[in-house]
Amino acid sequence: MSLIARMKRVFKSFVGWFVELGEDPELILKQNIRELEAQIPSLNENIATIKAHETLKRKDVEKASKEEAALEAKIKAALKQGNRDLALSFATTLNQTRQNKVEAQAQHALAVDSYEKAKKVKRAFLQEKERKVTEARNALNAKKKAEWQAKVADAMTSFSVTGVDATHEEMIRKIEESAAQSEAKLEIALENVGDNPSLELEQEARKLTANDTLLAFEQELGLIEAAPVEAAQQPAPADLAEETSPQEKTIGPRERELA
Repeated sequence: MSLIARMKRVFKSFVGWFVELGEDPELILKQNIRELEAQIPSLNENIATIKAHETLKRKDVEKASKEEAALEAKIKAALKQGNRDLALSFATTLNQTRQNKVEAQAQHALAVDSYEKAKKVKRAFLQEKERKVTEARNALNAKKKAEWQAKVADAMTSFSVTGVDATHEEMIRKIEESAAQSEAKLEIALENVGDNPSLELEQEARKLTANDTLLAFEQELGLIEAAPVEAAQQPAPADLAEETSPQEKTIGPRERELA
C-alpha cells in the first residue's frame, strides 16, 4: 500500500471518529436541553413587549374617555351661556375624540387578545419543554444504568476468565481450615484443664471458704442458731454430776416460777 493510500485511510478514520463523536446521543440530548432552556428568556421578552403594547393602548382608551367627558362638559357650559358657535366647535372636536376612542378600544382589544395568546404559547412551550427535558433525562439515566450494568457484567466475566473465582474460593477454604484448627486447639486445652485434680481441689476449697462466710452472715442476722461451743470450753466431767436432773433440764425459767 502506498503512502498516499495509507494517509487517505487515516484521514477517513479521523473523519469517521469526529462524526461519531458529534452524533453521540448523550451530547445531542444535553445540547437540546440547553437550547430549550435558552429560549425561555427570549420568549419572556417577547411577551413583555406585547404586554407593554397592551398597556399603551389601554392608556389611549382612558385618555380618550377623559377628553370625551371634558368636551361634553364644555359643550353643556357653552350652551348654557347661549354660545352655540363655541358649543359647535367643541362638538366637532368631541366627534373626532369619540372616533379616536373607538379606534383605541379596537386596538386595545387586539392587544389584549395578542397578550392572552402569547401567554398560552408560553404555557404550551413550557409544557413541551418539560416533557422533552424529562424524556432526555430519563434516556440519559437509562444510558448510565446500561453502562454500569455492562461494567458489572465485564467485571464478573473477568473474574471467571482470569481465575479470580477459583482463587477466592481457595482463600476462603484456607481461612475456614485455620479457624477450625484454632477451635480444636481451644477445646483440647479446656479438656486438659478440666482433668487437673489440683484445680478441682482448689475449686472445692473456695466453695468451703465461701460457705463459712455465708454461715457467719446467717448467724449474725439470726437466720440460724449459733454454732455449738468447742469441746475445750465445755465443763469438766466432775461438774457434770452436779447438773440438775433431766426433769430440771427440760423445765425452763418460766416453768420454775409457775411451780
